[in-house]
Amino acid sequence: MIKTNNSGAILSSNPILKRLYEERGQSPWLDNLARPLLADGSIAKLISEGVRGITSNPTIFQQSIETTDQYDEQYLKLRHESVSNEDAYWELVKTDVTKALELFKPLYEQSNGTDGFVSLEVSPLLAHDTAQTVSDALKLASAIAMPNLMIKVPATAEGIPAIKQLIGLGYNVNVTLIFSLERYAEVIEAYISGLESLEGDLSRVQSVASFFISRVDTAVDPRIEALTDGNAKKLLGKAAVSQAVLAYKLFQETFSGERWEALAKRGAHPQRPLWASTSVKNPAYSNLMYVNQLIAQNTIDTIPGATLNALEQSSDFTETAISGAGYVTASAALAQLNELGINLGEINILLEAEGVAKFKASYEELLSVLEGKLSSHTS
Repeated sequence: MIKTNNSGAILSSNPILKRLYEERGQSPWLDNLARPLLADGSIAKLISEGVRGITSNPTIFQQSIETTDQYDEQYLKLRHESVSNEDAYWELVKTDVTKALELFKPLYEQSNGTDGFVSLEVSPLLAHDTAQTVSDALKLASAIAMPNLMIKVPATAEGIPAIKQLIGLGYNVNVTLIFSLERYAEVIEAYISGLESLEGDLSRVQSVASFFISRVDTAVDPRIEALTDGNAKKLLGKAAVSQAVLAYKLFQETFSGERWEALAKRGAHPQRPLWASTSVKNPAYSNLMYVNQLIAQNTIDTIPGATLNALEQSSDFTETAISGAGYVTASAALAQLNELGINLGEINILLEAEGVAKFKASYEELLSVLEGKLSSHTS
């Protein structure tokens, strides 16, 4: 049973995570890299039970650093050695990421470099700076220097060329904060064109495209509720999955054909879709609504602890929305939303801006929290 103990550790003894990969071809990754989970063996146990990768972001680190004292000793030592507050933070992060990379390295090797990745995001302050994003990514990759590291880069307009450059240099990239099909198409193009500029064997490069799910319904559903058309209510909770289903269709269509086959012959791997933000925000919905509907071959689901708990308690998987009939249903749902005057394009632009702002705010808050630790220790 997957559950959390009094210290917040995640425990598991159910093989359903392994079944997700073995029977359905989807890799479950944990969306929570925190020092307490590394220290008490929770992450190691979850790996043994079927978790195949782990992601992090500024919000996750902010919550971890703010709610535990397990970072204090290292942080204070760094500050007493005259390391700046921001540089000390990155040392804390690199310590956690390196430990996680070591735990996942056997899986990385067993899977021939398909899974076993740990994702680390560049500074959110650089989301609209292409050159500095590339520079920051190279700095992090050089400092950690492990083959199963994935550098996370946001899919902003400025992030797209950075993604292409990093792929062209042979680095693994997790493209984050994708909200729209239009942006997703740009992400795929950046990956493929980056591979085309890279000489030699392409098998050493992996990338995933993190398509955000629940935040879309959180933004769209209130607009549906405000409509007087009674039939519109049938579209509640449909926008996010519909977009993701069509994203998977785009994935299948793009990673096939002459252009892709030329790269595949050189060892290139498809850029797998990664379903991010799959915890349900509306309590009226099933807590596994997104997980169950988005099970598909060659995909990844980053699952937070609470959703892992719910998945463990289910005995089997329900019918996925990703299918031939599902593509028709998804297209119809998005067309109906458009007819009702709900502009997903505008909403997704807003969600991208909010996502960047949220990570920036978390980053700035955690730096403030760390500075407070130093002040309280020296006062």
